[in-house]
Parts: sequence; structure tokens; C-alpha cells
Amino acid sequence: MTTNEALRLLNQSDLLDLGRAAAGVRSRLHPEGRITFVIDRNINYTNVCVTACRFCAFFKAPGHPEGYVLDRDTIYRKIEETVKAGGTQILMQGGIHPDLDLEWFCDLLQDIKARFAVHIHSFSPPEIHCLAEAEGLTIGEILTALSEAGLDSMPGGGAEILVDRVRSEISPKKIGWEAWAMVMETAHRLGMKTTATMMFGSVETAEERVLHLFRLRDMQDRSFTYWRRRGIEPLGQDGQLRPEVGAFTAFIPWSFQPANTALAQLFTGPNGRKTATAWEYLTMVALSRLVLDNIPNVQASWVTQGARMAQVALAFGCNDFGGTMLEENVVRAAGVQHRVAMEEILDSIRGAGFRPAQRDTYYNILREW
Repeated sequence: MTTNEALRLLNQSDLLDLGRAAAGVRSRLHPEGRITFVIDRNINYTNVCVTACRFCAFFKAPGHPEGYVLDRDTIYRKIEETVKAGGTQILMQGGIHPDLDLEWFCDLLQDIKARFAVHIHSFSPPEIHCLAEAEGLTIGEILTALSEAGLDSMPGGGAEILVDRVRSEISPKKIGWEAWAMVMETAHRLGMKTTATMMFGSVETAEERVLHLFRLRDMQDRSFTYWRRRGIEPLGQDGQLRPEVGAFTAFIPWSFQPANTALAQLFTGPNGRKTATAWEYLTMVALSRLVLDNIPNVQASWVTQGARMAQVALAFGCNDFGGTMLEENVVRAAGVQHRVAMEEILDSIRGAGFRPAQRDTYYNILREW
């Protein structure tokens, strides 16, 4: 698919036709009839951040009385609760805290690994990039140190829209899209898997949404060369993408929530912008499944859309329901407080005509219902 074709589908296609096409791709990539999910927890180790993104309602500036850094015992307690609930993954992300150095992060990772058998899926590209600048080290040196200390994989946070015009409006102090991609591709070269995300519905155009998808697709194509160097061909004998291959394990699109953010004024009043609708969300889910033919999994976002819309997204190309997220703070700070118990996830997947399955971070099946 070309960018022009993708743009035409985004602007002109019938939603149900687009959904049927995306569902066909999902069925081809995942013919088992399963929808997966992971039992996990988001731990925001600090809310102190120097980037002050205009789309974020969670951060506090350095010195703010409500700023915090979680102490080790609190982090350990949160992880212990997750493990006892059957959790296999911990996602740790924070603000860009100016006083937390590489030693702090490495000590934390080593202590977690010494206490818990859990997958650490943590630290977004902006966190990694700023840490490298503060330490005077390369991205590769930072990632190698963190990996040796216990970091297993990286989330795709901080992507927003991978176009600098958009980033200059919504996050002018954060790294540009090329720096984001450089961190990700360095991780990929080191053999670390990551996810990719997209926050749409702020100030971007339709063309910029499409460009974001194609930049991710190009990065994933480049990651295949690292697999081939290890003697592993990305495509199977049937010509289909092998799900275990590729540095991006999944793509997660979600819609911007403006409440309590510095951008909220753009969405108020009779002439204000409109937030992304459910129609737009399903369109982006379906289009991403068609464009990202080399990323095996597309994840529904019940955190921003709620369980019902996430369930509908399963008919528009998604094959994964995301995580149980025993804790989530960032989207909640923007006024969206969807909570979904694991039993509701199971019922949603069954109700959509699929078989629920618990997975790990690498999409290995751990349990089926």
C-alpha cells in the first residue's frame, strides 16, 4: 500500500468495508480465533517532568509540591501485588526527572530482578534519550547497561505523532521523531523488542497520521535485517509474516484525551476542535491493520475507549485486548477512568466470538479459556 492509497482509505472509505478488510488481515495473521491479553501493571515511578508536554495532565514540574518519586518499598509492593494476581509484566514509565541518574535506574532494575520473576517492559524513548544526554553516553551504552541490569523490552511511549510539526505544537521540549526512531532502532539492533504507539486526535492532519504509520512500517522492515543476520527469515513458507519475528511486537493506537491538559482550550467553545470520535478510532484501528502488514499484533485501547469500544475494535482488525492494567495513572489524569476487570475482558472477548488467551510480553500463549 502507498501513502496515497492509505490517505484515500482514511478520508473516503466506508467504515464497515474498511473494517471487513482489516478483519480479513487479522484472520490471516491469527487464524486460531484467539484474542490475547496480558496481566500487567503500569507503575509511574515519578510524575516529575521537565518536558511539560501540552497534551499531558499527569506531569508536575520539578519542585512542585505534588511531585513524587516512588520509594523502593512502594514499587516492590506494587510488583508483589501484580505477581500474586498472576501478572507477568511490569510497565514502568515516568516523567523526565532531572535528578534520576543511570545508577538509580540500574539499581532499581537489579533489585526487582533479585526479588521477582517478572518481565520488565519499561522506559520510553524520551526517557532513554534524556538519560543518555545527562550521562554523556550513547543510546547504545545506556540501553546495554539497562539491559544487563534487567530491562527486558521497551514500550513505545512518547511517539504521539512521528512528525515534528505536530511535536513542536504539543511537546516542544520533547525529542523529535528522528530521535525517537533512533532510540527504537538502537534497541532493535541490540536484540531488544519494543512496541509502537500512536496518539491521534490532537492537532495532526490526516496526512500526518498516515505518515506516522508508514514511518513505523519502514522501521519494522529495517528490523528484519537483524533477524536475517541471525539466520531467521521473517516470512514463513506460506509467505505470511512469522509472528515471532520483528522488533515491534505490537502497535497500539489511542485517541487524545484533552481534559486537564494545556491543549484543553483548543477543544472548548462552539468553534473548538472536536475530540476523536469512536468512528475515527475504529477507522484508525482498521487502517493501521492494513498499512502495518509487517507488525503482527494490533492492540485495542480500552483505557481510552472503554471495554465496549475495545470489543468492537476486535471486528476491525485488533487481535489483542491489551493488559489488565491493575494500575493506570496517566490517562486517568486527563479525566478518563475506564476500569476493566479480567472477567470483563474474558466476557468481552467471548462476546465478540473469539477465544480468550493470556499471553506474555512476547505473545507466547500462557493460558486459554
